[in-house]
Amino acid sequence: MRSIKRTCVLGAGSIGSLFAGHLGTVAESTVLTRRESHANDLVKKGLRVSGKSDLHSRIIASTDPADLGEVDLIIIATKANAVEESARRIEGHFPNAMVMTVQNGLGCEALVAQYGNWPIISAVTFMSGFRHSDTHVEYELDTATWLGPWAEGNARYQQVKEVEALINRSGLKAEAFPDLQPAQWSKLIFNAVVNSVAALSDLPHVKAFAACSEIKDLGNLVHAAMDEGKRVAAARGVNLYEDPWEMNIEATSHGQTGNDDYAHVPSMLEDVRAKRMTEVDWITGSIVREAAKAGIPAPINETLYRLVKALESSWKSG
Repeated sequence: MRSIKRTCVLGAGSIGSLFAGHLGTVAESTVLTRRESHANDLVKKGLRVSGKSDLHSRIIASTDPADLGEVDLIIIATKANAVEESARRIEGHFPNAMVMTVQNGLGCEALVAQYGNWPIISAVTFMSGFRHSDTHVEYELDTATWLGPWAEGNARYQQVKEVEALINRSGLKAEAFPDLQPAQWSKLIFNAVVNSVAALSDLPHVKAFAACSEIKDLGNLVHAAMDEGKRVAAARGVNLYEDPWEMNIEATSHGQTGNDDYAHVPSMLEDVRAKRMTEVDWITGSIVREAAKAGIPAPINETLYRLVKALESSWKSG
């Protein structure tokens, strides 16, 4: 097993910055940015992580992948909408690296594979942070990143275990799976429903998402949509790692959103509030497409998907 000595993060938002900052304590950390000013600030000031961690890492950064030299691990931490552009930027570079995708939904790995023959590791993460600036991120939710070999690629589980060990040494949390699909689908169903309902209701992930005692309660919709997602997973031959409804109960009662005053704002709601295109095609859209492949109906998820797409359309026409 080779040692991971140099890493490269693409997409230095909150998640990417958390990876780059922490990995900079156990390896040489590089960042490929879109803006020259971002790269210059990272080189000059480094990357500070506060909150759950307290650290400051030296960063090598550039807008040109040729400036970064060889790396052992690439982490693509952009939103799903930007994955193909990111993969195109590194085409022809870093031939000896592994690539780890950290996106919501399904399908990003196949996009990356079009631009290079890298071993691809699939990952989903539950950690979260708040990006104060290009050089400072606050580590808020310190839950694990799940990772495993992309089912259609050539990454080996041994390589995944090495990445898991590196992430854990850095102070973040990671858990490796020989087959990520059960865990990936658990998060997919959870994410598809919570993000879509939040985007449409303008509610962060509050306790109402789990309330089912009265007919008007929002939790009835969340529960029904998650049950539908579970039926799609079963029809596609996936045995879930965790029950998405139980994940929702945990998050709204004892976990990240136990106090409604500090409820987590899902990424899709952030996008809607900023009138940015969401990741709904990759998240809820994945449930809809997988249902069609299985030949079963998914009317609740279809409705959520179409309503979010209609909301996106309203910004263009408004």
